[in-house]
Amino acid sequence: MSIGTGTYAYFWRMSERVASPWSLQDALRDTADHGLDLFQICDHQPLSEADDGRLSEIAALATDLGITLELGTRGLAEDHLLRYLRIAERLGARLIRSMWTAGDDRPGAVEAERRLRAVLPAFTDAGVTLALETYEQVSTVDLVGLIERIDSPQLGICLDPGNTVANFEQPDEVTRRCAPYVKNWHVKDFDFTRSPGWVGFSYTGVPIGTGRLDYDGIRAAIEPDRRGINQIIEFWLPWQDSPHATVDTEARWTADTIAYLRSKQA
Repeated sequence: MSIGTGTYAYFWRMSERVASPWSLQDALRDTADHGLDLFQICDHQPLSEADDGRLSEIAALATDLGITLELGTRGLAEDHLLRYLRIAERLGARLIRSMWTAGDDRPGAVEAERRLRAVLPAFTDAGVTLALETYEQVSTVDLVGLIERIDSPQLGICLDPGNTVANFEQPDEVTRRCAPYVKNWHVKDFDFTRSPGWVGFSYTGVPIGTGRLDYDGIRAAIEPDRRGINQIIEFWLPWQDSPHATVDTEARWTADTIAYLRSKQA
């Protein structure tokens, strides 16, 4: 099991809202500077459009930095998943996170199963795992049911119980239900705060260890060390007062989260 970062840990630093946004290479180098050897390139549109030369550059840099790559995309369209499988093979990635839903394309259970059964032989041949993320648009009951019906060692779940709160699913229930099928873990803390004027709530990310994330409980349930489940750091960091404050906060959250997760391994 490894601790890694990903594009969602560098969301603001790679955003066009800042004056000099970081490149993917910058994020990879910063990850290596933190002493980590894992990075998940998740929902990064330029990767979908990268030609073989660009993919070779990314793979070479990751190799030079001693970083293993994972990928993340959305949707179950067969051609799209097979495209990402080819990208994974070029980058040496052994896991692709995806979602049952992507924009307007949310196939029903029968069609989702058909699509996955169509592509999974290619994933098996390549030795690449497909992990579907817990998300509010699809109930955890339905997601687990899909995984159980297909029953493939190359298909599992990317656990992120913070997402499912929007579907009125409790994080501990989601974790318990998904635990046997978890292949990847997105680690972020989250909490509710009263909106200004005390009308309603905001549900956002918070510094690790200060919110609703039951890190110890999840760790005990899924046993990442024994099962080789990687932990990918990401954030729901709200925009701060300025670009400078936002990127500084994101950098601090990155360092603090790495230290927090390492302390749990001691």
